[in-house]
Amino acid sequence: MQEENSALKPSGDLYVVATPIGNLEDLTFRALRTLREVSVIVCEDTRWTRKLLNKYSIKKKLISYYHPKENQKIPQIISLLKQGKDVALVTDSGTPGISDPGYPLIREAITQGIKIIPIPGPAAITAALSAAGLPTHRFLFLGFLPPKKEATKKLLVSLKNEKATLVFYLPTRKLLSFLDLTRETIGNRQIVIAREMTKIYEEFLRGTTEELLKKLEDKKLKGEATILISGLR
Repeated sequence: MQEENSALKPSGDLYVVATPIGNLEDLTFRALRTLREVSVIVCEDTRWTRKLLNKYSIKKKLISYYHPKENQKIPQIISLLKQGKDVALVTDSGTPGISDPGYPLIREAITQGIKIIPIPGPAAITAALSAAGLPTHRFLFLGFLPPKKEATKKLLVSLKNEKATLVFYLPTRKLLSFLDLTRETIGNRQIVIAREMTKIYEEFLRGTTEELLKKLEDKKLKGEATILISGLR
């Protein structure tokens, strides 16, 4: 991975590096070493990534890579890799490529014959599943919801008979409307809402759809949450 060997390499390696979802101490030793040794770090928000790097006294060139402009940056990143430079891909939080812009870059790098090396670590989906108390032997990850209500309703109807635990990412401002739509389409299920995970105000809210609707009626939440819904039993 050392930069001084880049001239001897046919191409650099693309490291897919998981970073903390909140608590900066969750960075793994291997991720820390990787971020220190690569030539360039590709990230969504340079401000957030700089905060992480500053904590560990790392100074690196950053390339901003975010939706919907990710395709504009891919040629530049591939060019660096072709020059033999190792590149780390990080997301704002968690594991790149999971409900974020990482996929197009990873796909193109594979097409170009570039080696992809995963550096595993934190992910909101696995953190939420591990502590939710719902069945985990089978789960279906659905990421962020469609932007339009009718599309979300259609999706939920299609999942009515799914036996796996359903997992969504959702901005908390949409939580009440989503719970209401869930009750309408798939009924009164057991639900877990995981928010602010690994942070000071970490919270797991558990109950049926109807119980959570009552509990959250007058409660203002911020940020994003991971929503887990029990499958059909």
